Amino acid sequence: MEKHCSDITRRRLMKAAGALAGVTAVGGWSPARAQAAGRVVIGTWGGDYSKLLSKNIDTPLMVPKKYEVVHDIGGDPERRAKMRAEARLPRGTSDLQGLSAAQMYEMNDAGVCLPVDYAKIPNAQYLLPQMRYPYGIGHIYSGKVILYNPKLITTPPTSFADALDARHGAKLGIIDIQYQFTMMAAALASGGSMTNYEPGKERLMACRKAGAKILPTNEAMAQALQNEEVGICIMWKARAVQWQKAGAKVETVAPKEGIPLYISGFVIPKNAPNKEGAHVWLNEMLQPSAQEAFAEDMGYNGSVTNAKIPAEIEKRIGFSADERKRLIDLDYGYLAKNDAAFKEWWDKTFKG
Repeated sequence: MEKHCSDITRRRLMKAAGALAGVTAVGGWSPARAQAAGRVVIGTWGGDYSKLLSKNIDTPLMVPKKYEVVHDIGGDPERRAKMRAEARLPRGTSDLQGLSAAQMYEMNDAGVCLPVDYAKIPNAQYLLPQMRYPYGIGHIYSGKVILYNPKLITTPPTSFADALDARHGAKLGIIDIQYQFTMMAAALASGGSMTNYEPGKERLMACRKAGAKILPTNEAMAQALQNEEVGICIMWKARAVQWQKAGAKVETVAPKEGIPLYISGFVIPKNAPNKEGAHVWLNEMLQPSAQEAFAEDMGYNGSVTNAKIPAEIEKRIGFSADERKRLIDLDYGYLAKNDAAFKEWWDKTFKG
């Protein structure tokens, strides 16, 4: 037994020497835990996003404050289900959850989010109004724009009406998983609104009958644009920037009807074990250095006004002063109430 305990101690000491300070997998041992100001568990997507949270927030900003930051990685449907399942517990397993603005609304509507105490977040004074919710904070955002290949679409589009037009035939690409936003854009192009998608259905059916291609995912659309199978589509500007860097010959246009927002942000579960640490992390998330790094690394716009984004990056990913006036947030209540009906129409009528 003594030898066994000695081996464990030795292994732990070796692990401590080689560990990255303060950032571990869930349940992992860290030397910071014994002396940290606290442990903050963040539910988030994996891949580049998780890596960039560590690179731009956790390691440079939280570790010096003696916080240990842990990422509980998973898809947002599973993490939202977990939040609901844990809601009756006095103590949950996460301190923050990364979600889209629509999902933040949904979780708050379910009664599982803690109201944000903005008095504990000094950097929130620089938040864009669209990024400030009573129940969460927007981290990064982009907007739905038009992408087109000038070689295939010789008349530059200026609106969703120009983009979602049957005259493009098979040159028009539509992303299956983006059904909500495609219906939204078609509605705006057809006299509808953010609370009335019905007018756009006739337009979409005309495009479908004219041969518009339905691609299953964002990645499939990227490939179709790269291969010039598709010449025009609508997509987040941040994705367009990534695709341009990968070699896709596309230009972007901010539609004149308005630019629907995509916001990725964070909420605090009501039963978060470390509510204080969660507020500290949200404050660091809004630091100019972190916001500037995400703009450069990921192509998304920051949510604060005091970040200094280099001009060449701002030109690629951002929106002009005039375009910013056309940024429009979604009506999350309308989406939540009608999503099942939208999906049924999309699958059975539009695709069927």
